[in-house]
Amino acid sequence: MKFTDVYLQTTTKIFVFIIMTFSIYVLFAGHHNPGGGFIGGLITASSLVLLYIAFDLQSVRDIIPVDFNQLAAAGVILSVLTGTASFLFDVPFLSQAFTYVNLPILGKTEIASAVIFDLGVYFAVIGTTMTIITSISEDKK
Repeated sequence: MKFTDVYLQTTTKIFVFIIMTFSIYVLFAGHHNPGGGFIGGLITASSLVLLYIAFDLQSVRDIIPVDFNQLAAAGVILSVLTGTASFLFDVPFLSQAFTYVNLPILGKTEIASAVIFDLGVYFAVIGTTMTIITSISEDKK
């Protein structure tokens, strides 16, 4: 028997949009304010768990066909490469660089290398968390 609850599924779609928007904000605000890749990744994983609760596991996998093991590995590689890129410029490991650019709508905007590192952490946390949660949910005794 397949679980269907129109109220739960409808509100989940709305809440997932709000949670994901907040997660992206926390990710990009993290190098100046509390937050960043780790907290943003946990918030995103919580929205995916909410989807898994409201819909069945296979339906969500059909809509979001992401291999979370590969996402975690890509995140770790991105974070490590960001840290080691500092060696090319003869500065200490994980040194941050930033500049300001003028974007058409946003105006003067800071671009920082810490965002790339945070993005790697973000992917690693989502991948690891979702791998653990889906492994637990698939465990049949």
